[in-house]
Amino acid sequence: MSMETLIFLFSIMLIIGVLTTKFSNRLGLPALVLFLLVGMGLNQFIFFENVHLTQLIGIMALIIILFDGGANTRWHHVRPILAPAGVLATFGVLITSIIVGLAAKYILDFTLLEGMLFGAIVGSTDAAAVFSVLGNKNINKRLTSTLEAESGSNDPMAVFLTVAFIELIQIPESTIWSAIGSFFLQMGLGLILGLALGKLIVLIINNIKLDTAGLYPILAMGMATSTYVITDTVGGSGLLAVYVMAVFVGNSDLMYRFTILRFNEGFAIMMQIIMFILLGLLVFPSHLPAVAWDSILLTVILMFIARPAAVFICMLFMKYSFKEKVFISWSGLKGAVPIVLATYPIIADVENSQLIFNAVFFVVLISALVQGSTLSWLATKLNLTGNGGAGVKPSLELITLGHTDSEIMEVSITDLSPAVNTSLIDLELPDNTLIIGIVRDKELITPTGNSIIKNGDTLYVLGNKKDREKAKVSLIGKPKKKMMGME
Repeated sequence: MSMETLIFLFSIMLIIGVLTTKFSNRLGLPALVLFLLVGMGLNQFIFFENVHLTQLIGIMALIIILFDGGANTRWHHVRPILAPAGVLATFGVLITSIIVGLAAKYILDFTLLEGMLFGAIVGSTDAAAVFSVLGNKNINKRLTSTLEAESGSNDPMAVFLTVAFIELIQIPESTIWSAIGSFFLQMGLGLILGLALGKLIVLIINNIKLDTAGLYPILAMGMATSTYVITDTVGGSGLLAVYVMAVFVGNSDLMYRFTILRFNEGFAIMMQIIMFILLGLLVFPSHLPAVAWDSILLTVILMFIARPAAVFICMLFMKYSFKEKVFISWSGLKGAVPIVLATYPIIADVENSQLIFNAVFFVVLISALVQGSTLSWLATKLNLTGNGGAGVKPSLELITLGHTDSEIMEVSITDLSPAVNTSLIDLELPDNTLIIGIVRDKELITPTGNSIIKNGDTLYVLGNKKDREKAKVSLIGKPKKKMMGME
């Protein structure tokens, strides 16, 4: 193909991806389903089988998606559910992988290790799918926080199990005990380096002066990628480090937060479009009928036996109701991670690797299509919807202040804030500090001296950077406690 043709195809991919997202929202389907189908459709006109390139782009996309999802995760929502999310992200993945692996051994006529490899590949809940499906649903916040934390932190377990089983297949003298030791080393390094590098990133962003605000999100994205590389190089879990770092950064006192988060959101969507379409290009529709019925059976076992068993076992003594456990069981969405992991056996030249890839693709497609499209309905039937309406959090488009010493800060008011129920004229703010906008109940209010600040308001405050902390204390008070720098 000519260079112009390739560029044109790339533009068509992005345009179709954006239109597909709008179409999928109206149908209530996860966008990834339609992205994959678009890739399969383009497969009829473009011959593409570069597994190495697809895996590289897939990993890059996962880094960006985890960074975006983690940065938008609120620590005060995650802290109460760390235990259940952590157990689901580790033992839950292990239990799911074992049950599906044993089923795959008999259904696909695999060896035990090949079956376990298949189970490991489809064992995790996919972050991209969960973030996109739950993002605009009116579902109980405790449940969505649990699922988002689980999906954001369980990829390392799936990667570890996949690599471990490939090694056991290729090197029979390897032992499971060495793999277990490697797991704890990877998780420990991922957690420590994620926190350490997150603190470094916040320090750099808050103190460096760049020529334009548009450079800050690029700097943050480069640091997120570096976090993965540094952690992976020293033997840690790069994906876990990225997610932990992103949660730390997103919950820290960060300058240019709005610019960084908006850039991340758009970039993550673009990478999802490219990644899923490329993954769809790797699938040849003519190969799928041979594994269709076996894959459907495995998907049924995964959705109705393996995932529920893992959830109910892991959450046996946790304070979740039966209905909540049913919903979490049904929310084990599969997406990009299983398909990206399915490229590992192909690159490692494992026997039956192409069969594994095709079966995994089928499982992901059915899971995303069936579970993703029924989550909102199930939450309503189980009476697990939230109190407020679903929708995107209101925000104010901020201007770039360049090299000045001023900034626009976003402040959320709670019932514990000293400024609540106070008029603007009575606030004790630093000199030359102004409240330029109030968002209340999804509406933008023009502030006046007589405007009363209410619980739930989001204030946009223009002031000098050196007065940042003083202004925050006047509006929301001193933070009672910090966890490693996170408010």
